Amino acid sequence: MMDDIRVAAVISCSPVGKIRNNLANMAKWIEAAQKKDVSIICFPEMNITGYTNHKQILHAAETVPGPVTDELCSMANRMDMMILAGIAEKNSNENLFASHLVIKPGSSIDVYRKVHIPPPERTIFSPGNRIPQFEFRGLTFGIQLCYDAHFPELTTHMALDGADMIFMPHASPKKTPEDKLTSWLRHLPARAYDNSIFIVACNQTGHNGEGLHFPGLAAAISPDGKIINTYLSNDEGLLIVDLKSKEMEKVRNNRMHFFLPHRRPEVYALHPRKE
Repeated sequence: MMDDIRVAAVISCSPVGKIRNNLANMAKWIEAAQKKDVSIICFPEMNITGYTNHKQILHAAETVPGPVTDELCSMANRMDMMILAGIAEKNSNENLFASHLVIKPGSSIDVYRKVHIPPPERTIFSPGNRIPQFEFRGLTFGIQLCYDAHFPELTTHMALDGADMIFMPHASPKKTPEDKLTSWLRHLPARAYDNSIFIVACNQTGHNGEGLHFPGLAAAISPDGKIINTYLSNDEGLLIVDLKSKEMEKVRNNRMHFFLPHRRPEVYALHPRKE
């Protein structure tokens, strides 16, 4: 069972290609979170390179490891905090991924590559083919990026693999923070409730400098599918959440409300989808 832990989700403005400015902005929020005894801080999807699905993102793309991960390792070590941050990642074959870095104190680097690529991104980004789990200070968690959250089986896979929670960084444009929250509340509580896990999500805010505007919001949802807290603002901000093991235990010790142990995958396999 997980340990109690304090996490933070950042709403940040991240113009495309302004990597030095975006890193400096990250440092400000990391320092603010450190003063509040946060153990893990999560930034929005592609907050370092900025988000766009146009070809100019190629000029901002970074390698892993690389100069950005070196700088984040230094921040994580100095602040004694795990940092989750987003980039457009290029590999040695010049493939491009929407990736989220997982930087642990001690200069440990891992990465999650977005598994489900929405149609407008498919001419630019390649899909990731790995579903890693991460651990820090008694918390086992997964990461899903924006469009990933619409696929229930991905969350169930992570929960069956031992996840206590999932961070869901977004770069989701258009509408107001209130409208976007209404959209999130159609599916994020279901991911939490059906799998008895915590969900913490955050979005970019403001203009990306390339024609997109993002509504700022962050939300935390408990394993019973209820909202713990939200932060809605077109200004940047920080949502701090205490994840309590007793909230997890209350759900998972209830034989009617902890659904995962009662799945019947042997039956599902008997009914393959007909082409």
